[in-house]
Amino acid sequence: MDLFSQIEEPEREELRALRKELEEQNYKYYVLNAPTMSDREFDEKMHRLQDLEAMFPDMFDPKSPTQHVGSDLAESRKSKDKSGKTFQTVKHKYPMLSLANSYSREEIEEWVRKLPQGVEIVCELKYDGLSISLWYEHGVLVRALTRGDGQQGDDVIDNIKTIPSIPWRIERNDIPDFFELRGEVLLPWERFEVLNKEREEQEEPLFANPRNAASGTLKLQDPREVARRGLDAYLYYMLGDHLPGTTHYERLETAKQWGFHISDAIKVCKNVDEVMAYIAYWDTERKNLPVATDGIVLKVNNLAQQEELGFTAKTPRWAIAYKFPAEKQLTLLKEITYQVGRTGVVTPVANLEPVQLSGTIVQRATLHNEDFIKSLDIRPGDRVWVEKGGEIIPKIVGRADRNDEMSATLSLNDEMMYSFPDVCPECGAKLVRVEGEAAWRCPNEAGCPPQIKGKIEHFVSRKAMNIDGLGEETIDMFYQNGLLKNIADIYDLKAEDIAAQERLGEKSAQNILAGIEASKNVPWSRVLFALGIRMVGETTAKKIARVYNSIDTLQWATAEQLCAIEDVGPQIAENIVKYFEDLRNLEILERLRQAGLQFEGEASPFTGNEGVLAGQSIVISGTFSHHSRDEYKAMIEANGGKNVGSVSKKTSFILAGENMGPEKRKKAEDLGIRLMTEDEFLEMIK
Repeated sequence: MDLFSQIEEPEREELRALRKELEEQNYKYYVLNAPTMSDREFDEKMHRLQDLEAMFPDMFDPKSPTQHVGSDLAESRKSKDKSGKTFQTVKHKYPMLSLANSYSREEIEEWVRKLPQGVEIVCELKYDGLSISLWYEHGVLVRALTRGDGQQGDDVIDNIKTIPSIPWRIERNDIPDFFELRGEVLLPWERFEVLNKEREEQEEPLFANPRNAASGTLKLQDPREVARRGLDAYLYYMLGDHLPGTTHYERLETAKQWGFHISDAIKVCKNVDEVMAYIAYWDTERKNLPVATDGIVLKVNNLAQQEELGFTAKTPRWAIAYKFPAEKQLTLLKEITYQVGRTGVVTPVANLEPVQLSGTIVQRATLHNEDFIKSLDIRPGDRVWVEKGGEIIPKIVGRADRNDEMSATLSLNDEMMYSFPDVCPECGAKLVRVEGEAAWRCPNEAGCPPQIKGKIEHFVSRKAMNIDGLGEETIDMFYQNGLLKNIADIYDLKAEDIAAQERLGEKSAQNILAGIEASKNVPWSRVLFALGIRMVGETTAKKIARVYNSIDTLQWATAEQLCAIEDVGPQIAENIVKYFEDLRNLEILERLRQAGLQFEGEASPFTGNEGVLAGQSIVISGTFSHHSRDEYKAMIEANGGKNVGSVSKKTSFILAGENMGPEKRKKAEDLGIRLMTEDEFLEMIK
């Protein structure tokens, strides 16, 4: 390997890792409503990914997070709720893109320099909620679409109609036959606090912020519950043909006259100084607003100039968001406690003197691991800086000087350095730290209560066995009362034992047992994921299940054989081998087999010539008549091939349909890559 390759390969690996990490963060933000990364950190990683993709154009992938917006399409489209309802997915009339973010005057000045001379800029508050697209035909609200993946969204019109500030009908003679209004659905601070208080009393997980609460509320299947929670909405953009006005500001004023909820905090600015003055004012004044904001949106006012500037793959060039700096406060670190997770990782948690940040009271923050604590040199008794990254996740970013008479009044002696505990705080087992990892881990998988309960919670979760009725509290109660000690015990539960538990009865017992019975039909790949083998996530489990079609074949696979599977590295392979070497796991697996779980995968409908495409990288381009693109992708994977998004010298052939992209066709001709028709491909795989 030459020196250039040695330098290049780590950067390619970084590119792949960033794509995976940012897709996971998109899923957590848009679908789970539980982000674990600040907006600024996300944007910095996105910019790094863009730089790497520019360095390696051969690694272009249309599925990269740099090429599309995150998706909030409801999972309910794939699995109906108890009432059998689903949200209809509808294609947007105009793509619903995201905004590029900025964090400084310099970045705003750079954006303005790229605009036409003398351009007017409209400044608006950036409300922290869920994007919505409202369609009106002849004055009647006919659609209410979420952002979805930017190209299509979920129609949540029944829930939107519960929001008093959104009119169902506009009784005017001067409105166009069709227009679209876009805005943000919000949960006001007051309603957010009421909702979280209710959830706390019911021992349900609290929402991290109003944005998560609004998003979760809008995807509920019961409009009555949506109405009870008290959502609001602010609208900020009008689209359509034959609309009044030549500027963005004029159209917002028109929408206000029509009865729509448009913010009064909108200003047309002539230069960067006026923009920065607007930002400075609202950085303070926004804390008096009844709803959450996290920045300012800047838009070119002239609509013709907007059209001329156009769009990138995922953002308009005529608009940008300025994100407010994360709010930071100094408070006392009273104590460090420790939580043990499902995989045995021991996470230190800072218990703080309560402090208000971005409208919420913060009393706890994660300290990640021993190395993080030592890097900040913090100890109980120190006064520490707490920040809300993206106004969502509280985190400690530093400490006050211990020489300051206002700090460290309770601090440990300077000679007494912080030390991580050497035994598990839950079960007393001696902790271990794997070389190359930052975390300390409890090895007592079968006897440590949080690990046992965590494995059961993972096993019954929606993406795994999807057993309704067995939530965190119920599992804890069953564990405390001796009904559950491992995942196999689930299938030994009896109706009379369940009904006898506190707050449960015969109806609950029937529902839980029905969920357990239904789980016996969950496919092999999800069963593998549900087992909770360390580092084997949902996607990795699917890839392993394609290669090893049963648990019997997987059990005897060597680490070397496992490493041949895409995305399975040495550490994952070692974890799988160790799992099957543990006699306790083998006993549990045998009990699950006897219970009737799916330990074999169903044959793929396209596996008539298994492995004929093994080792080949295939690009799909154009439109097809016999099957959809997704079906062809499934055929390629089922026959051992790999789907790739861009043409390179490594491409084996292109499955070419009608209207194939001219750039791909030209590049294929230049590289001498074969273009294969549908019929030729289907004949090949028979």
